[in-house]
Amino acid sequence: MRSIIDSHPPGAFCWLELYTSDQNAAKSFYNSLFGWTANDMPMGPNDVYTMFQLEGRDAGAACTLRPEMKAQGVPPHWRLYIAVASVDESAKRVTELGGKVIIPPFDVFDAGRMAVVQDPAGAFFSLWQKNKHSGLGIAGVPGTLCWADLMTPDTERAKAFYEGLLGWQISRSENDPSGYLHIKNGEEFIGGIPPSHFSPPNTPPRWMAYIDVANCDETTAKCNELGGKTLLAPMNIEKVGRMSILADPQGAVFSAFTPEGPVA
Repeated sequence: MRSIIDSHPPGAFCWLELYTSDQNAAKSFYNSLFGWTANDMPMGPNDVYTMFQLEGRDAGAACTLRPEMKAQGVPPHWRLYIAVASVDESAKRVTELGGKVIIPPFDVFDAGRMAVVQDPAGAFFSLWQKNKHSGLGIAGVPGTLCWADLMTPDTERAKAFYEGLLGWQISRSENDPSGYLHIKNGEEFIGGIPPSHFSPPNTPPRWMAYIDVANCDETTAKCNELGGKTLLAPMNIEKVGRMSILADPQGAVFSAFTPEGPVA
């Protein structure tokens, strides 16, 4: 169901940001794949920050990998932001719970305040405290964030960390024998943690964003036509929907998802 979003409660995934090696190519790819329009804003003397929009509402963003990130071998990737009431307090809690603060809290002009952190296993995400920018402005239609999975080698430690940091309820479903953990923020299911054996070998811990699409198979085929890759071919999830795991031409990984019914 189409939803216009004006604010995100604490604990919600509130923003989606692409770090890429070729920003112009990424804009073209995602415009063709998801129908996102791109609005560039100056970011420093030589860079721009691209705001992706759908139906005139913010659907995500993109920027070019910084030189220091490239020097450290950081590949193109999508990063999720999680809304919090206080970035400073949450960043302190990250450390107390065994995670790391990679970039301490700082103000992003008048948009909000953020920090970049890692959970105990090493998965990156950002914390966001809104000011003038709440984050994603639309949901429930093709081209919008609809879910997120945490790929991690230690699901129990991840459960303790995120429940302690964000107040999430993370539990198994009585009707799901796979061991998949469902993440509930307040009254809303927002993501999950698959069993560790679901992660490909030698893959670092990471959050993976799911993008709602009208037809998973068609989106997967189009991704390949546009120069991307299929990492996991379309598959059915019983009574949930159909998904695939894809990489854009620069290598950033995401999932395409077609729900059987309304997006969770």
